[in-house]
Amino acid sequence: MNQDSANAKDERPRDAAIEWWLRQKPGTLSSAERAEFEAWLARSEANRAAFEDISEMCGHILEMRPVRRGRSSDHAKRLAWRLSTAALVTASLTLFIVFDDLSLFLRSDYSAGTGQTRRVTLEDGSHVELNAKSAISVRYAPGARRLILVDGEAWFEVAPDPTRPFVVEAVGGTVTALGTAFNVAVQKERAQVTVTQHRVSVVSGGKTAIVEAGQQSAYAKSAAALPAEPANVERATAWRSGRLMFENRPLGEVVEALGRYHRGHIYFADPALRSRRVTGVFGAEDPLSALDEIEISLGLHSARFSNYLIFIYE
Repeated sequence: MNQDSANAKDERPRDAAIEWWLRQKPGTLSSAERAEFEAWLARSEANRAAFEDISEMCGHILEMRPVRRGRSSDHAKRLAWRLSTAALVTASLTLFIVFDDLSLFLRSDYSAGTGQTRRVTLEDGSHVELNAKSAISVRYAPGARRLILVDGEAWFEVAPDPTRPFVVEAVGGTVTALGTAFNVAVQKERAQVTVTQHRVSVVSGGKTAIVEAGQQSAYAKSAAALPAEPANVERATAWRSGRLMFENRPLGEVVEALGRYHRGHIYFADPALRSRRVTGVFGAEDPLSALDEIEISLGLHSARFSNYLIFIYE
């Protein structure tokens, strides 16, 4: 890993743990990489727990491999180890994919799994459209309508009811509808709010931003909401029509968006590749074809151990 890995605290602990585990097999880390790995472990209990879980699970799977008899060259041994490890890790990652969707289901009232979108009509007549790998919990009461965006992205079309404010909680902040329709997207403890009709009040970090139709605001956890600014509403809500639109966005962000529609994991051989910029419109129904287009346009390549485990390299 290089300097981009120093931002591992911003990655999902499980994904970073898998990347660290793969990098330690079958060779050893350099002293600089070892120090970086130890710093990542010490950064949070979530990181350490994720790595321990990955190590334990993959270790059990590797113990079940048949032992091959006979002599072979060192090169053949290394190649066999890599191929068998890739296959076994692929199998383990498949389990994580299943558990991801199950976890969303158990933590929410409504959810959409990998590669799915879902439209929900709430008891008051409001509508919610869930992007793939997204979930909400509903906390309606006589004096208020509160929802929690557990993970992912959702578009809300609010039924009028002056006696019960409609509030969406996400990443520690709130978005209150002021007779409106709006989109909320959560990514790495950051929320982006885009208004498609009327306006909303966004509150975070003790600050309030009023966002009108055609505008957006954003905030990080415990940070102040940013002032409203013009938004590309078509791009922000393209997922509702099965499209993913990017304009000069980092490849890492694009791959994460594609990951909502792909049952598998995509890793970078060199984390610096995450910063490559991508512009394009892709169909959400075929994320692997979108990835092929991006690889060609950026002059990159990929190694695929089935479609569940993909490594991108230059």
